[in-house]
Amino acid sequence: MNVDSEFTVADQKIMAEAENYFLWQYKLVERFLGKRVLEIGCGIGNFTTFLKDSNCLVLGVDIDGQCIESHRCRFADRDHIQQCRLDAMSPEIETIRGFEPDTIICLNVLEHIQDDRKALAHMFNILRPGGKVCVIVPAYEALRGPIDNALGHYRRYTVGTIREISLSAGFLIADQHYMNVVGFFGWWLNARVFKRTKQSPLQVRMFDRFIVPALLRMERMVPPPFGQNIFAVLEKPAAATA
Repeated sequence: MNVDSEFTVADQKIMAEAENYFLWQYKLVERFLGKRVLEIGCGIGNFTTFLKDSNCLVLGVDIDGQCIESHRCRFADRDHIQQCRLDAMSPEIETIRGFEPDTIICLNVLEHIQDDRKALAHMFNILRPGGKVCVIVPAYEALRGPIDNALGHYRRYTVGTIREISLSAGFLIADQHYMNVVGFFGWWLNARVFKRTKQSPLQVRMFDRFIVPALLRMERMVPPPFGQNIFAVLEKPAAATA
């Protein structure tokens, strides 16, 4: 991840209030979860908390030492959740291949990694054959604004670019669609009209409380043709070797 990013522990604590949003993420990935879950870019554990009562083994990795320490303290009483400070872009991430994950979670992280192709290649090598990678990334370069720059986003994606880099890493596409159609317009306003440089805690709370529950229900029935983000599930062929 980009070590110069301003996406700090404080930013993640702001997002920690978006409980419905992280529930939405969990509902998207729930049916793809296996028994050994590797969470890349675990941060302080805003998503991990939905796995705290699960029967799967969880290994959270992050490049930020403060995040790892916060994550360790948060789940100190959960023996099935462990942490490790690693860089997803570095070959050192493959030292955890012995964990043998059948699921990799990478939510709102890939855009922070300078060489996303290299990171996906490492994920392919670590993942067990037949395993899946669940990814959420920001959509459309046209939505790029000061907040993207402040958060250390190298890029935004389309379903076409996600497909291309995933296939080049050796993955199959098991699922892929846009999500968060309302957030598309909100992010555009913040980026293009208000030119905000930081996320607003009030906006986060209001969006999470009043918009996300309805979006979760609606988009589960009919995925939108565009949105603020893209959700993708990448599958390593069962016969593949690293």
